[in-house]
Amino acid sequence: MVAHGVALKPGKPICLAVTGGKPVVILPGFPTSAIFTFHEFIAPVIRAFAGLPPERRHTVLATLPMRVNSERGRTEYLLVGLVQGPEGYFAYPMGKGSGSVTTFSGADGFITIDQHTEILDSGSAVAVTLLGEQLEPADLVIIGSHCVGLDLMVGKLMRQGVRTKLMIVGSTGGLAAARRGECDIAGIHLMDPATGEYNRPMLTDTLTLVAGYGRMQGFVFRRGDVRFEDKSFNEAIAAALNEPGCVMVNRNAGSGTRILIDKWLVERRPAGYGTQTKSHNAVAVAISQQRADWGVAIDTVARQYGLGFIPMQEEKYDFIVPTVRLERPGVQAFCALLNDPEVRGEFASLGFRLPQS
Repeated sequence: MVAHGVALKPGKPICLAVTGGKPVVILPGFPTSAIFTFHEFIAPVIRAFAGLPPERRHTVLATLPMRVNSERGRTEYLLVGLVQGPEGYFAYPMGKGSGSVTTFSGADGFITIDQHTEILDSGSAVAVTLLGEQLEPADLVIIGSHCVGLDLMVGKLMRQGVRTKLMIVGSTGGLAAARRGECDIAGIHLMDPATGEYNRPMLTDTLTLVAGYGRMQGFVFRRGDVRFEDKSFNEAIAAALNEPGCVMVNRNAGSGTRILIDKWLVERRPAGYGTQTKSHNAVAVAISQQRADWGVAIDTVARQYGLGFIPMQEEKYDFIVPTVRLERPGVQAFCALLNDPEVRGEFASLGFRLPQS
């Protein structure tokens, strides 16, 4: 046994050994961990045995649009998606799940965070190692809040041949990206506290609102849980906060859902508050798998997972477009799909409330 475990994230559990004069490598089980450790430890050896020079990796300079936390003591490879802004590239973190094949397939490259670095601040300059020989520009870049309706749209656009890049960073991050001109479309659901109106008060003279649909946010739990069954929203929240060992699953900071959660919780921080997920589906999965007892998600997702649902608040999920990008083919294809009667029928079947066209 040469080594069992390395100071790398993802990829710590790799095993390097020798038996009978032959090298043996046991890669980690998670796909992303296996890919990174293969290229870090195995590929260089194979290239050397084949008489090839070390691999030349292409890099581009980019700016981090948000703060990133890292774990001290391990070098971390963080997958990112690149978008072109007015003054260069921005590197959006794609998530840290070692088991996510989709995250890897949607990334453009990765940044390397030194083992002694705990925080990379928003605005930091980073070198992005590309996963391919060159960047493949997307026809449509969407940044913002997650919604299953948006997932439906993106799937249809991809089948139409529209190369679409989707990055889930929350409504606040999506709005900021649209204001900086980094995306074609930002999906948001942000309520103006002064008026109670959604999204439109967030516009500037450089942004245009494309009407989306209404959806219901609510308290989600496993059916049959007597703490929440047949309760009102206020009663369910009280039960969750007063019950020892009752664990919530939270949403990511900057998301419209997280803003609502913090508004309802005020200063209270129940067990599980620090566990943040980036989508309504992830909330539902955590509750279904009994990793959490309750969370906040939309009624559409709760039904899909067979979970209990207590309505909290109806909201508007709209799309913000930098006005100068309205005529881009990808944006036009998106708007045409949004108004397609068949697609609108699918939205209605999912429980979304559509404005009159």
